[in-house]
Amino acid sequence: MTITKDLQAISKELKKLVKQTEKLADALGKAEKTQTKSVKTMTKAKGVTKKAPAKGGKKTDTDKVLTIINRSKKGVDTAALMKKTGFGLKKIRNILHRTYKQGKITRVEKGIYVGVK
Repeated sequence: MTITKDLQAISKELKKLVKQTEKLADALGKAEKTQTKSVKTMTKAKGVTKKAPAKGGKKTDTDKVLTIINRSKKGVDTAALMKKTGFGLKKIRNILHRTYKQGKITRVEKGIYVGVK
């Protein structure tokens, strides 16, 4: 009979642990919700969201690169873009990669880019 009593005692302890775990999970879920709300509030307050420039507004670096590419009929390479914009190679490559994936430019040859019409 001692085995039965031991098993019942273990069962009670496990039930207590399950309740404690559920309480902790609920508290954690509430804390995460509060934290995400505060992060959203902070980003809105700081104005972190990016917006497209208004007409006549300041152009983004991507807009500058796209303007140069779209003006060229035969295409532009990275060296020419670096020279005309004054940006570094890494920045030019990042802009080219992003705009290529967005479908705004195409590759005519290796390293030569043309705007999509």
